[in-house]
Amino acid sequence: MLTTVLTLVALLLCIVLLVRWRVRTNADWALWWHDNYLERIRDFLSGTTRPVRILKYVQRCANSGDVLSVISAIDAYCSKVEWAMNVGDEKGAILDAVVLETRPRYVLELGTYCGYSTLRIAHLLAPGARLITLEMNPHYAQVAIEMFRHAGLDAQVELLVGSSSALIPQLRKKLDIEKFDLVFIDHWKVSYLPDTKLLEECGLLKAGSVLLADNVTCPGAPDYLQYVRNSPRYQSQYFPARLEYLQVEDGVEKSVFLG
Repeated sequence: MLTTVLTLVALLLCIVLLVRWRVRTNADWALWWHDNYLERIRDFLSGTTRPVRILKYVQRCANSGDVLSVISAIDAYCSKVEWAMNVGDEKGAILDAVVLETRPRYVLELGTYCGYSTLRIAHLLAPGARLITLEMNPHYAQVAIEMFRHAGLDAQVELLVGSSSALIPQLRKKLDIEKFDLVFIDHWKVSYLPDTKLLEECGLLKAGSVLLADNVTCPGAPDYLQYVRNSPRYQSQYFPARLEYLQVEDGVEKSVFLG
């Protein structure tokens, strides 16, 4: 009897270890586990949402008015407590480098979520630069606003709520902006390509505008990659990395608009 119990315990432990390993190293398993299973359980048990849980952690652990403290707190929570699809620290360093290299005056972000990447961009911008971020989900947008406020950067970020396909054609008139120097793309992957073409059609890109697209490997945006890598209007470069806070292969694509 004891042997049978020990065998079952050992088998269960092996299954748990196997699942844990697959979640950390396989894209499909990782996204299924964190977004379709674990998040829903936490939401049910806590009566809150993952963005709210991240915000509450930041408000407890990060220094008010200190953007780097807020970024570090989000990284700590998402790597040690509960995973979330921010750009993350590893790919965040690539984003930082592109911002510093581009030195943009006008920045557009597609997909705000909790505001992590927005903060990484905002604190590197020169005085007078403008950062516009678009978020379709009103709940995410409200959390992001509170995140910006805690970091002391709420006055430096312009957040618009609505679908990118509806907002992009309004940007020129609504914000009095002619062209964007940098566009960070990190929303619905199926929207990467149509929104890029919409930016072109609306005349919001100029020669030298930089598009930086996250998660082009995981979950992936194959039609977008096909377009920017083969269009004579772009010069593209791939930066391999890992999916935020995991060992899963991912990467970002930097594409310079040639006009």
